[in-house]
Amino acid sequence: MSLHITDDPDADDLLSNDPLALLIGMLLDQQVAMETAFAGPLKVRERIGSLDPATLAHYDADAFAEAFKTPPAVHRYPGSMAGRVQALSAAVEEHWGGDAAAIWTRGEPTGAEVLKRLKSLPGFGEQKAKIFLALLGKQRGFTGEGWREASAPYGEEGSFRSVADITSPDSLTKVREHKRAMKAAAKEKSA
Repeated sequence: MSLHITDDPDADDLLSNDPLALLIGMLLDQQVAMETAFAGPLKVRERIGSLDPATLAHYDADAFAEAFKTPPAVHRYPGSMAGRVQALSAAVEEHWGGDAAAIWTRGEPTGAEVLKRLKSLPGFGEQKAKIFLALLGKQRGFTGEGWREASAPYGEEGSFRSVADITSPDSLTKVREHKRAMKAAAKEKSA
């Protein structure tokens, strides 16, 4: 099943076929548009020449940050996000033998176990881990017991809350509308 997140066929193809690319896209998905965040892994691969976790983890930190800054920048905060991508890559190399997919496939884990594994990764807090788990369940074929409950509310069927629900331009619009409504509600509540 192909992902359709970025509106760039090459970036979406990479996300669909490289589990580390998908993890990196999720990591980058903060304070930038979703399309920008999830197009980031393709930029990294084009500039570094690889998305191998060991290569990224051990790449010269200054050169890696420079690759993030090259226009168009990978992220609006290229230095800090380059460091986070290297930390994530190092965790995948060290704890998962360089196989990002092992996070959700090794040992036939439940949804709760995958959520725990995701939350142990650098840059993955509760919300980001739940959204990624919902993405795995809704679009990547993850069927671990209890994944919808563990990813709640993002795993709800028929919802348009996050990147986990983006399958077309129409669904992207619905997710954006939901996010705008949530921000407006939060702003109104704090006023």
